[in-house]
Amino acid sequence: MDGNPGTRAGMDEVFKALADPSRRALLDSLNARNGQTLRELCAGLDMTRQSVSKHLAVLEEAGLVATVRRGREKLHYLNAAPVHEIAHRWISRYDRARVQALADLKLALEETPMDAPTFVYTTYIRTTPQKLWQALTEPAFTRRYWATEFTTDWSVGSPMTWDNHGVLISDPEQVVLEAEPYSRLSYTWHAITPELAKRFGWDEELLARLSGEARSKVTFTIEEAAAQVVKLTVVHDGFEPGSSMAEMVSHGWPNVVASLKSLLETGEPLPEDA
Repeated sequence: MDGNPGTRAGMDEVFKALADPSRRALLDSLNARNGQTLRELCAGLDMTRQSVSKHLAVLEEAGLVATVRRGREKLHYLNAAPVHEIAHRWISRYDRARVQALADLKLALEETPMDAPTFVYTTYIRTTPQKLWQALTEPAFTRRYWATEFTTDWSVGSPMTWDNHGVLISDPEQVVLEAEPYSRLSYTWHAITPELAKRFGWDEELLARLSGEARSKVTFTIEEAAAQVVKLTVVHDGFEPGSSMAEMVSHGWPNVVASLKSLLETGEPLPEDA
């Protein structure tokens, strides 16, 4: 498996995986409630455990489902990356109305309702773990695909100052949680400030709602998938049920990661309006 939906082999696997009604039923189940165990998925569908396991394996191979370990449990999540990348390929070239069905599927996968929200996104990038680590930590990279820079020494427990789209954000609870070069990076999400709200045009009600939420965290896991191909998994969690921030990052991360992938593979990030 190529592992990259941008290639013909990768796209073929995505479409083959989506063609089966039982696999679509599994995706529907995860769309209704993300982060289910195999047992939970079996309980909600008229399929044997063996059938569910086989279908999940196909969906994982196509990149449509991502998994995260929590203790001894394996949780399954919808992964929007393959459809997002395919949609970018065609929606950017043709009139949106001609591919409305594909766009609707993209939105369905990205706008997953979550009871206790955890965002999981997996993609494959033609690069090395070293270059991907640079792209996640060094301002020369982050400002190009994210319009964001971090000031920190990347030691566990160290504070982080964010320059987010020209707004400086400093807070004692903005810290590095994990930093294993070339394999794993985790930090708390930035504070919400009036300056940031002004930059993005948020009204006072949204600012108050976001400011009142518990701080979340993001974790990047880097794994070598093949020669010069790296698997990147982004997990953003720590949200409260009904979190406004969770809804916002579920829209934002697919674009950020797609632009990161484009920068590393082509030397240019995606256009801001892509």
